[in-house]
Amino acid sequence: MTKIIREDISIPILKVNEEIAQELREFFNKRKIFVINIISSPGAGKTTFIEKLLSFFEKNKVFILVGDIETERDAKRIREKGGNSYQIVTGGTCHLEAIMIKKSISLIPENTEYLFIENVGNLVCPASYDLGEHLRIIMLSTPEGDDKLPKYPKAFLTGDVILINKIDLLPYLNFDIEKVEEEAKKIKENIKIFKISALKGDNIKEVAEFIKNKREEYFKS
Repeated sequence: MTKIIREDISIPILKVNEEIAQELREFFNKRKIFVINIISSPGAGKTTFIEKLLSFFEKNKVFILVGDIETERDAKRIREKGGNSYQIVTGGTCHLEAIMIKKSISLIPENTEYLFIENVGNLVCPASYDLGEHLRIIMLSTPEGDDKLPKYPKAFLTGDVILINKIDLLPYLNFDIEKVEEEAKKIKENIKIFKISALKGDNIKEVAEFIKNKREEYFKS
């Protein structure tokens, strides 16, 4: 039987990423920019969520970085809704890394108070990369099924908030929302959960208020 010896090259890569993320966090703290990293599977509704969320913020105080493997479609969508956004095209990388954010910070306007980072659609790799954020949101959508939490525990373990999106589709799907909430609490007891419909705008105001309160609490301390 052949034994495969595999060197784990991810450890030094992640260490470098953590060092850059810490630099970023210090930069954001100095500028009092509250950073929110949003992670989900492709098609869960991140861009629609940001579009709806914008109506509860002063748009000139919000900047959005959008990560995708190819195209600038999502950043363009957000700009068409009045948001100030920039697309990071990763060219094949399935997640954003701190160095990508660092290369983009010169684009952030002086008066920015909130930086939203829409990560590349993926529940695996983005969970391992700190981007210097203050709040990590994990989005789960009802059409994906209610079995994602045990399959991708790291994403939910590293998250501060879970958004269960597309609740307007619940009457048509076999999605056990109580089971998802129970499993979420088993993975991380104090995780905050919101049930939303980004498309319909349901409970988006509550999420916006939560984010604003988190910024106030963070910079007060």
